[in-house]
Amino acid sequence: MASGITSSTSITATGAASTTDTKSIAGNFTQFLTLLTTQLKNQNPLDPLDTNQFTQQLVQFAGVEQQLKTNASLDTILTNSKAASASSASGLIGRTITADGASTDLADGKATWTLTPERAAAKAIITIKGSDGTVVATKTTTLKTGAQSFEWDGTSTSGLSAKDGRYTITVDALDTTGSRVNVDTKVSGTVDGVDLTGSEPVLTIGSARIPASSVKTLTAPTT
Repeated sequence: MASGITSSTSITATGAASTTDTKSIAGNFTQFLTLLTTQLKNQNPLDPLDTNQFTQQLVQFAGVEQQLKTNASLDTILTNSKAASASSASGLIGRTITADGASTDLADGKATWTLTPERAAAKAIITIKGSDGTVVATKTTTLKTGAQSFEWDGTSTSGLSAKDGRYTITVDALDTTGSRVNVDTKVSGTVDGVDLTGSEPVLTIGSARIPASSVKTLTAPTT
């Protein structure tokens, strides 16, 4: 329900701003027409307005009219686009997604990332940091070629259980020759909300915020 209200408010605000801009252009258009009409009424009969100059003013007149029509069309397209985007993003609520990113939530003793190394890594040091940047845990593992899941149970370096919240990982990986291996990180989770206040819908998974454009895969909700 909250998402729908936010969407309506955002689109209404955009429409109001567009209406104000259109009124401003319309005012200039009317002023231009008034000036041109007054000029024609008060021209010197013995020295009438030059034909070329008059033609140029008519061209300007037509240009302003065309600008009004173009702006109105663009406003309609933008409004329809935002409505379609809001509807599409709202349809992701309840669905499990995978998106680019290194930050996800630890919830009920579980946080999961998807790691994809460019090639197999004989040694990968995974550093887990809290929202304040403090290192909470460090894990050493190996990575095979292709996408694979890395799950953290919330156990810190001291052996205590970390509090639920948002955590970020960095991966330093090396192959058998000691050369650095680049590792792509993605996060996954079930979408529980959509923020439509910005120019792009932002999906929320707990406290994590993920731009809709970062989503790579999605699965249907479990029934």
